[in-house]
Amino acid sequence: MTTITANDAQTGGQAGRPELDRGLGRAGWIGFGAAILAALIYVMSSVYGDASAAGVDTTVILPFILLFLALVIALGFEFVNGFHDTANAVATVIYTNSMPAHVAVVWSGFFNFLGVLLSTGAVAFGIISLLPVELILQVGSGAGFAMVFALLIAAILWNLATWALAIPASSSHTLIGSIIGVGVANAMMHGRSGTAGVDWSKATEIGQSLLISPLVGFFLAALLLIVMKVVIRNKALYEAPKDGLPPPWWIRLLLISTCTGVSFAHGSNDGQKGMGLIMLILIGVVPTAYALNRAVPAQYVAEFHVNAMAAEGALKSPASTTPAIDAAAARAAVTRYIAEKRYLPETKPALAALITDIDAQVQGYGSLAKVPSAAVNNMRNDMYLASEAIKRLGKDHSAAAVGEPQAKALDTFKKDLDEATRFIPLWVKIAVAFALGLGTMVGWKRIVVTVGEKIGKTHLTYAQGGAAELVAMGTIFAADTMGLPVSTTHVLSSGVAGTMAANNSGLQMSTIRNLLMAWVLTLPISILLSGTLYVLFTLVM
Repeated sequence: MTTITANDAQTGGQAGRPELDRGLGRAGWIGFGAAILAALIYVMSSVYGDASAAGVDTTVILPFILLFLALVIALGFEFVNGFHDTANAVATVIYTNSMPAHVAVVWSGFFNFLGVLLSTGAVAFGIISLLPVELILQVGSGAGFAMVFALLIAAILWNLATWALAIPASSSHTLIGSIIGVGVANAMMHGRSGTAGVDWSKATEIGQSLLISPLVGFFLAALLLIVMKVVIRNKALYEAPKDGLPPPWWIRLLLISTCTGVSFAHGSNDGQKGMGLIMLILIGVVPTAYALNRAVPAQYVAEFHVNAMAAEGALKSPASTTPAIDAAAARAAVTRYIAEKRYLPETKPALAALITDIDAQVQGYGSLAKVPSAAVNNMRNDMYLASEAIKRLGKDHSAAAVGEPQAKALDTFKKDLDEATRFIPLWVKIAVAFALGLGTMVGWKRIVVTVGEKIGKTHLTYAQGGAAELVAMGTIFAADTMGLPVSTTHVLSSGVAGTMAANNSGLQMSTIRNLLMAWVLTLPISILLSGTLYVLFTLVM
């Protein structure tokens, strides 16, 4: 097995180091630029087409300039995310000579693209639920734009800083810290405790997934390597690659397959974060076109009424003496319940009254496509409030008990509400897929070198690369299914470290310290950055 010499470790070099300096070439860069231009034209034409179809006055220039700027920043986040996280998929195939570097990054970019296109959207709206409810309800205001700009710019800045230092930090970690920073700053600016600005139950759930995923990567990859040594007794699998020579075909196929899987999984998980934020931007600037899903099936309105009646019945107590609540008071009570997370006796009656009002609006218009532009935002906000309140009620142990039939009725109605408000147009998926996929093809070398050369003290073997990638791929797919964001970076880099430890290869502690430092500092720094930017932006917007 090839061991890195002291001189190699100091210079970052390594015996048998693959060719990393070959770029896309002139034709490749021309194609790259053309793809970016085509993507921007596609985004602008899609927004224009949707706005025109919804009856929006497209001659008013200023809102669309602001929209274009916000979309460019959101897609810029995904672009940076792409080249920041490329190493997660390609480092192992490059350092085992399974694929040339310039081919691997294009391959990875393509499957990142596919992963975004075929994603479920569950992670996108999981991220949004962390944001303060009052800012989501007024996302088209100056405070709403300050929120979006602050959290995206903060995330981009920290991602670029860790990339410049060649530290594999987590884009998911960074974005979630930025969201928390905005929530804390918003609460403190309104005279509330900083802890009141964030859905801490959701933040804790996401934080646990980010905390556990590196440990899963380390121990499962180490265990998998040990099992492979017992089951697969092929000496070539556990040897360092020979200079410039590809591995045996079956090993090569395994490594390329895992690279493909991690790329696809990364796209399906990380791409959704940008989708959710883009939808917030679109809802804020062009609510008529994007606040409600105008493409729901024809039977939606009839089913909505039936399920709304069942939900109202589940919330009302036959013995209740609570006086009737009007729509405005119900809306205020439900908003307060979500923001303050404090159950009161009027919570259920207020939610029932809000559902009654929403159902009356839907039945009155006869179709979501017929909701007039002046009413779209209010209806969407009411639906969002009802959906969030039902979700919180299901977790609220202080609330009066809801039996299984009642809980089922509420969950069924929540799905109707989410179908109307939590949707992602195809063009948004395509735009994010382009941004993430194209980002994968540039700027990847710094992090690839760290993962491939600076975690272990010996050259990465075929088995180590395969074990780390298999675990990363499985972990990300599992998180995507559960609607949880995880760090591809943390899972893969900790998986490589786990295989090095299991193989008694030794770890380069300076790199491990940097990884741990980035892991520890990402949340507080992104919280501070986004909170500060939010305060500054609210002063000028």
